[in-house]
Amino acid sequence: MVFFVAVALFVLSTIAAAYTTVSDDTLKGFPAPGPEFDIKKGSILAPILRTRVSGTEGNVAVRQHLVDFIKTQLPEWRIELHNSTSTTPISDGKQVPFVNIIATRDPPNAKVGDVGRLALVAHYDSKLQPEGFIGATDSAAPCAMILHTARSIDKALTKKWEAMADDMDTLDEPKGVQLLLLDGEEAFVAWTATDSIYGARALAEDWETAYHPATSTYQTPLDSIDLFLLLDLLGGASPVVPSYFKTTHWAYKHMAELEHRMRDQGLFKSSPNHASKLAKRNNKKRKEPYFLTELEKADTAYFLGGAIEDDHIPFMARGVEILHMIPSPFPTQWHNIEDDGEHLHMETVEDWTRLVTAFTAEWMELEGHFDSKVQKRTISEDKSEFMIP
Repeated sequence: MVFFVAVALFVLSTIAAAYTTVSDDTLKGFPAPGPEFDIKKGSILAPILRTRVSGTEGNVAVRQHLVDFIKTQLPEWRIELHNSTSTTPISDGKQVPFVNIIATRDPPNAKVGDVGRLALVAHYDSKLQPEGFIGATDSAAPCAMILHTARSIDKALTKKWEAMADDMDTLDEPKGVQLLLLDGEEAFVAWTATDSIYGARALAEDWETAYHPATSTYQTPLDSIDLFLLLDLLGGASPVVPSYFKTTHWAYKHMAELEHRMRDQGLFKSSPNHASKLAKRNNKKRKEPYFLTELEKADTAYFLGGAIEDDHIPFMARGVEILHMIPSPFPTQWHNIEDDGEHLHMETVEDWTRLVTAFTAEWMELEGHFDSKVQKRTISEDKSEFMIP
């Protein structure tokens, strides 16, 4: 047992050592979502803001939107659909379909089973009740954040791997990115071990025995996940996200450090000290509120672990390392009809999107591979300027 713990700690320390920060100029250049996140007409977010209960036409329509985005905007990514069925408490013994969307981008010519991946995860289904429930924070906005993040880093991945083409075969630790947009997270009646996370349970079970070739670095697709970054209930105002897991506290701290840097540079629009708000208060600053409040948390402190059940549970049970971005307490609109587009705090949505993009860029060591040209785009909705590469 001691041997296995030592190996696990060694692997985590190796991953942590490979994490490389991005410059301030790169942070300033990350694209903001802009009009694509408009809740009525935005090309990314608006099509997700509808009822999308698993097994319904709404679910199929949203899945098609997500797949179409990946196919058109991320053509270098390999896309798969993972299908499963299950009865539910209201299906009268009939099988309900659940379809997970998996999109992967690995270094070119990487061998099957030799790539460790950062998984960006959210569920795309919505709750059955109350009738007409949208689930904007739960989790339409997180899905949109993930799509935007993937597109924001895509060209930089290409540039990095093209620059390393001659040395690709000698890479000790090839790294890739994977999007897991999961179906069936919501319970149909009440959350239990069997009435919840239908898609996640099926995928984790299947991947546990989907063995790679015997000589591979990673035994299974589950082993290939270096970090399972799960986004849920994001998009409400003033979120507070603790660090839930001791073994990934180092990753949490990296994201928290990014948040501090971005706030210091005035890049967080939800901040009371953003330039647009300071001007109205004669430049009088207020105490800065942080999303990630436990940057200074000691490794010896108490961690909540899996106290909040979510799509990570079946993956965590099989040894996958989890970084859970979910507020505690939950947003006030949680599981209420008010969890719709109109109740999203769009400045916070934008800030989360850029923060996840920055974290992913650092994880993939993309500093120096982003377009150095920065353009300005004016967003008519609020007359503010966004920097895009």
